[in-house]
Amino acid sequence: MDDKQLAEELRLTIGRLVRTVRTADTMPPGEAAVLGYLDRGGPLTTAEIAQQRGVTHQSAAKTVKDLLAQHLVRAEPHPDDGRKLLLHLTRAGRDRLAEERRRRADWLGAAINDVLDADERRTLEAALPLLSRLSTHLHGK
Repeated sequence: MDDKQLAEELRLTIGRLVRTVRTADTMPPGEAAVLGYLDRGGPLTTAEIAQQRGVTHQSAAKTVKDLLAQHLVRAEPHPDDGRKLLLHLTRAGRDRLAEERRRRADWLGAAINDVLDADERRTLEAALPLLSRLSTHLHGK
């Protein structure tokens, strides 16, 4: 298999795995994504969330409105631009995100245990640093 074929197979396989694992979620994917961005990147504006998600400002604003109504995020005036709001993850939002992540990990962990033998699990574990390096390299581009 050449590098292009390997790259395409990896892209397809990881994409399918991610989409499958997300079926364990109990909240809409957009909401989980916003909570994840706030957890990893700290406070963000709605415009920054829209940009990171690759969606319209209107779409991001609807998701933010829903998260505010559920008290999973809170808004405060932006310190540098009073026309903007800075969104923060609340304790309830952090707990809900942790619950979603735990559910995903439990579901995936059960599948790993059911499908892979001990040697295959070690191979998968050995591949994790490689995948992490690829991700880090691509993120920097």
